Amino acid sequence: MEAKISTTYGFVFWFHLFITVLSWFAPFLFSWYLIVPFYGLVLLQFAVFGRCILNRVHDLSDEQTDSTFYAYILEAVGFKPNYKRVKRFVRFYLYFILSAMALTYQLYFGNPALLF
Repeated sequence: MEAKISTTYGFVFWFHLFITVLSWFAPFLFSWYLIVPFYGLVLLQFAVFGRCILNRVHDLSDEQTDSTFYAYILEAVGFKPNYKRVKRFVRFYLYFILSAMALTYQLYFGNPALLF
């Protein structure tokens, strides 16, 4: 079911956007010792709660429309995302890919994390 996603732009929205963008750069900024468990907690949240808990706080409902924060952002910048595909990618692949990037960048190529 496709539906226009709506949300509010309060503190939680901006915090969610900040940690989302930070998670994309985290494999290069933070040690894999920190990153891999963090991504594991994100995946655990999906497994236990069946959703991102921040979505509920800023009025993103993903139970009936398969909407996600990522789909909302894509829609806000003019794309028409397939909600089910975006949700599946984020919930099942994205954080494994980011973990693999951190491990590859830091362990395989021997690059230190830029911050800590």
